[in-house]
Amino acid sequence: MAEQHIKVGVIGAGANTRKMHIPGLQALDSVEIVSVCNRSMESGKQVADEFGIPKVHDTWREVIDNPELDAIVIGTWPNMHKRLSCAALDAGKHVLCEARMAVNAAEARAMLETSEAHPSLVAQIVPSPFTLQFDRTIQEIVRDGHLGELIAIEMRHATGEFPDFESPMTWRQDIRFSGLNIMMMGIWYEALARWIGHARSVFARCRQVVKLRTTSDGERAVGVRVPDHVDIIAEMDCGAQARMQFSAVLGLAQPTADIWLFGTQGTLRLDAVTRTLYRGSRGDQALTEVDIPEKSQGQWRVEQEFINAIRGIETVKLTTFQEGVRYMEFTEAVSASAASGKTIVCG
Repeated sequence: MAEQHIKVGVIGAGANTRKMHIPGLQALDSVEIVSVCNRSMESGKQVADEFGIPKVHDTWREVIDNPELDAIVIGTWPNMHKRLSCAALDAGKHVLCEARMAVNAAEARAMLETSEAHPSLVAQIVPSPFTLQFDRTIQEIVRDGHLGELIAIEMRHATGEFPDFESPMTWRQDIRFSGLNIMMMGIWYEALARWIGHARSVFARCRQVVKLRTTSDGERAVGVRVPDHVDIIAEMDCGAQARMQFSAVLGLAQPTADIWLFGTQGTLRLDAVTRTLYRGSRGDQALTEVDIPEKSQGQWRVEQEFINAIRGIETVKLTTFQEGVRYMEFTEAVSASAASGKTIVCG
């Protein structure tokens, strides 16, 4: 039996779309990317020429309204995710949407509601990629009780750089485009939630060290409203207490992406900079490196999972719209806590 031929349109061909999604889809049998729309016709044509995509559209609406397309890949900034995802689903198209899911929890819930109104269509969020190699092993260690009862989680991501007062504003620092998403917070929280579940409540403090940046053309200064330092204490659904820090302004700090899980019987540490997992148990004198067999290591297969889900071969696991709503609820709770000075219940 011949595989279903799937035709895909791309809206927003940013770095990750060009690096991962387009090549990943084009490598699959009976998958054809037939159209692309980028921020300008010129940049759209450049992408089309690079990847041999036959059609360049001037507007995103032309892509979604194209009756020959089966699926839409959305690679825009978060401010367009709700509008494009809901429009594509309402037009009968499967959707693969870049992370972060939306600018806030309300938009994420609207996306989920629209997807649930079209149960025959696949709706997938691009997952946090940094821990895919380790997820299965960590989940097994936690599930099998090797850590005992979880007591505390320590998560820290820092660049080790002093505040950058000179660089112009990027979309990640512009709340109009990024919404409530803060630095790498959401992408690391999503990974943590895969292992131990979600946060029940959060108390957060944010700092805005760089308060003004110039526009990309350097012509005017604009206010920055996306924090460049955040500290969070979270109560997790599993009962553990989590302390998280994300910062782009800690000069000469050791650059780190580090997660510790402390339990009554064991400790687990993932050093995501060196790509090393460590483990220790009661009675050990130190942590030791975990040797993960290649067959147990997860890998990037987002595009394959999306196409397989369309063909009914598998269901989406990384990442569902339901899970996207959960991490957006956490993101919004962090912002609400920082603004109010109160502990906020997630969701």
